[in-house]
Amino acid sequence: MNQEDKNRELHSEEKQPFDWKQEAWDWIKIIITAAIIAFVLNKFIIANSRVPSGSMENTIMTGDRVIGSRLSYKFQDPERGDIVIFRWPDDESIYFVKRIIGLPGDIVDIKNGKVYINNSETPLDEPYIREEMDLEPPLHFEVPEDCYFMMGDNRNDSLDARGWKNTYVHEDKIIAKVLFRYFPRISKIE
Repeated sequence: MNQEDKNRELHSEEKQPFDWKQEAWDWIKIIITAAIIAFVLNKFIIANSRVPSGSMENTIMTGDRVIGSRLSYKFQDPERGDIVIFRWPDDESIYFVKRIIGLPGDIVDIKNGKVYINNSETPLDEPYIREEMDLEPPLHFEVPEDCYFMMGDNRNDSLDARGWKNTYVHEDKIIAKVLFRYFPRISKIE
């Protein structure tokens, strides 16, 4: 191609009028694609939750936003100590974030401000709790099969399984395992 042909081609490209309809359609396709990707991620892969209370302090602070993996329990069972997002058994339209304390079939006793699992003489090692639990009358729970017993890390200020009408969270009501906080700062949750 000689220089004259190159110049003609360059000028013909410049003369093409701007197509507002095509530009708008391109933007609409991008927005729709992004919305579909966000929907699929949020519905099947991740769960996003805001923690509105201090029940999990100092692990998760009031107002923190956390991300959980919806896939975690597709490949393994929930474990004691996991922090999970789940449907609150007293009103399943509400999501709660708590720590798993009792597993299916466990006996959970709370006495002298400590948690004991399966009639152990030694209390559960809980380095994550905010402060010693206030002394209250002894409590005894027997976790049914396919269910879990949940407690907050801030035991003295937590609406958890100890006081719910429906004490246990059924396995299929666990939405996700909490992995990290992304607001107001990013950090891994353990």
